[in-house]
This record gives sequence, structure tokens and C-alpha cells, in this order.
Amino acid sequence: MMSNHMNERFGNESVPKLIVSLATPAIIAQLINAMYSVVDRMFVGRMAENGTLALSAIGISFPIIMVISAFAALVGFGGSPLASIKMGEGELKKAEELLGSCFSLLLIASVLMTTIFLIFKSQLLTLFGASSDTLPFAEDFIGIYLIGTVPALLSLGLNPFIAAQGFAKTAMVTICVGAAVNIILDTIFIFGMGMGIKGAAWATIISQTISAGWVLRFLTSRRAQLRLRLKHMRVNPKVAASVLALGLSPFIMLSTESLIQIVFNKSLAHFGGDMYVAAIGIMGTLMQIFTLLLSSFAQGAQPIIGYNYGAGNVARVKSAIKYCTFFCAAFGLAMWSIAVFMPQLPIMIFTNNPELSTLTVRLMKIFFLGTCIYGVQLAFQQIFIALGQAKVSIFIAILRKIILLIPMVLLLPAWIRPQTDAVIIAEPIADICAALTCCVLFVLKMKQLLKDEPAYSGMQRVPGRYRS
Repeated sequence: MMSNHMNERFGNESVPKLIVSLATPAIIAQLINAMYSVVDRMFVGRMAENGTLALSAIGISFPIIMVISAFAALVGFGGSPLASIKMGEGELKKAEELLGSCFSLLLIASVLMTTIFLIFKSQLLTLFGASSDTLPFAEDFIGIYLIGTVPALLSLGLNPFIAAQGFAKTAMVTICVGAAVNIILDTIFIFGMGMGIKGAAWATIISQTISAGWVLRFLTSRRAQLRLRLKHMRVNPKVAASVLALGLSPFIMLSTESLIQIVFNKSLAHFGGDMYVAAIGIMGTLMQIFTLLLSSFAQGAQPIIGYNYGAGNVARVKSAIKYCTFFCAAFGLAMWSIAVFMPQLPIMIFTNNPELSTLTVRLMKIFFLGTCIYGVQLAFQQIFIALGQAKVSIFIAILRKIILLIPMVLLLPAWIRPQTDAVIIAEPIADICAALTCCVLFVLKMKQLLKDEPAYSGMQRVPGRYRS
């Protein structure tokens, strides 16, 4: 039988209090998780020699790193909401089968990506905008980083299953442990041992390995309500199809960050040179942090929404959606205010180069203009995922980046001068158009979804009534 612990928390505890209790550790975890890339860039950007070139090299390597994170999201954020729904229905065995299939999928994906990226790393980095000056640094960094693909995917992809059980603090500690080790090792390797950009890569993979060990230790322990068992460590095709369908939305969000970074890097390298590539590297990192923090608010609500949706408690589903949207909107406005009105504060973390700082401050005020309503869009997208609505969440993920942003980055420089500004202006236009479209879709879809029986991609549910 399903543990009373989960039913008491997800089914009865005050919704806003529960969201805050689950979201706060998730926010802290995401902040610290972002430190993996932030700390690397912060230390590398302050290297006595070639700091700016090394910073550009990490920005050029960013698309490969984001693809790895995207595959972790594909499995982790596709499987954990379905596991929450199954736990809400009292189907613990099926939830554990989901976890076992996800573990196997992550192993397969990590081995394939390690092999492919190591073979073609030079060609890919050149394609992503590496110049003859930055390519050696990028090859040094990503060649080492890829060795840690397996632990990176396991730690990122399995951690959502800890939070899905209500152990948000444990999920937070998983990230904190790895990030703390990363910061310490960056200091030792880059400056103490003079390893430069190679030291940053080694620090990252060692810390990710420690995080992966922490996750696996918890999921195989007696503390876990949902446990990783050897008998379930196989890929069930039907389960895998459901996980991949629902995880496609967060996968698209993260993997298209790689594509967008490539398009930005190539366009700005062509129109502005390495200094502009370094600037977009800083802004891309800040946008990643911004997105992760907003998503963590919504992910705090996901287990509540999924569990009560599976249990048929529509009143708590609606309540969780309301508070989730409010929290994300408020937090999004706060982050937008910092990015637009106080850009010097985050930029000073990454570089002490006066020319690069001045350029990035000017570009940031344009780049982040449209993110004032980005929080609402991310909230709605995560809510659709929590409810198992794969198709809608996929469309929202594709809309902003593939349909709107990339074409505008490529087309606007033909009409707007300077062309470097035209590339940057594409970001706020895409943000505003996508957010408004998302709001309309949400209003229309929720009216239908919360009065009909739950129906989520590929998973069978025993029909039942909602209780209000």
C-alpha cells in the first residue's frame, strides 16, 4: 500500500505551504546546480593569461553541455511526473518500474553521447562558432568534461524522482554536495595547480560523480518510498514511450538552448567577433540560471498536481495551479528587474575585463526586456507536464525557440543596424510573443482538462471520479 506519508503531505497539507516547502529546496538546488557552469566561468574568466579566450571557449562548449542536460531532463522530468501520478493512484510497483526504466534509459543515452561527442568534438566546436584562437581551449575543456557524461546524466536524471516522493531537501543536498566539491576543486585545480581550463573540467566531472553516488545511495535505501530495484532495471518499451513523450517538452527547452547558443555564437562571431561571443556566453548562462530558478518553483508544485490528479482531487489540483502561477510570476518579475535595471551585479561575477563588462551591460538591457512575463509561461508549461499533457507542453517548448527566436536571429540583421543589436533584439520579441500565446492556450485547455477524466500519454488509468 502507498505510504501514509505521501497521502498526508500531497493530499491534505496546505497547498501554498506545501509548494513553498517543496520549491524552496528546489530553488536552492537549482541555484547551486547553476554554480557548476557559473563557477567554471567565474574562475576561468579571471585567469591571468587568456581569460577572455577561455571564457569564450566555455561558451562555445555550452551547446554540448546543454544537450547532456537535455537528455537528463527528457528522462527525469518525463518519468517523475508519471511516477507521481502512479503513486497518487496507489500503484507503487508501476512507479518503481518507471524508475527502473528511466535508470536504464539514462545509462544507454550517456554511453551513446560520450562516444559520439568525443569522436566529433572538433568538428562540432568549429560548427558552434569556435575560432582558431578559441578552439584549442574548447577542445581541452569539452574533451575532459565528456568523460563524466554517465554520472552527469544519472545525477540530473534521477534526482527528480527524489523530489517526487516529497524529499525535496534530500534532492537539494544532492546538488549542494556536488556544487560544494566543484567550487573547492576549481580553486585548487585552476589557481593552486595551474591547470587552467582543464582544471575546471576535471572539477566538474569529479563533483558530478559524487552527486550521482549520493542519488543512487538514497534511491536504493530504505528511506525511499520509491526505490530503484535491480529487477526493474530494464527498458519497458511502453513505459519508455510514455516517459519520452512527456519528457520531450523539457528536452526541447534545454536542447534548443544548445541550438540557440550555436545560432547566437555564429551570428555574433560573424558580425562582432570574439568579444560579442564572450558577452552572449555570459548572458546565456544568466538566462539558464533564470530559467532554472523559475522552473524550480513550478517543479515544487508538480508532485502535488500529479499526485492529486492521479487521485482525482480536482480542487487541490486547481489550488496548486493557482499558487504555482502566482509564485512563478512574482519571482519572474524580481529576476527581470535585476537583469534589466542592475545588470552590473551579475556581470561582475564573470569578468573583470572593462570592455567586456561595458558591452555586456548594454546588450543585457535589450536581451532581457521580454522576460518580465516569462515566469507565467514557464509555470504553464510545467503544469501541463505535471498533468501528463505531452503535446501541449511540446508545442510551447518549440514555439519560443524554434518557431520564433531562431528565424528572427537569422533574419533581423538584414533590416536592423547595427547587426549585432539585431541579433540581440530577437530575444525579447520571441519572449513576449511566446508568453502571450501560452496564456491563451492555458485558458482554453484547462477548461477542458479539469472537467474531463485525466488522460495522459501512453499510460492507462482506472477511471474514477474527482472529489472536490
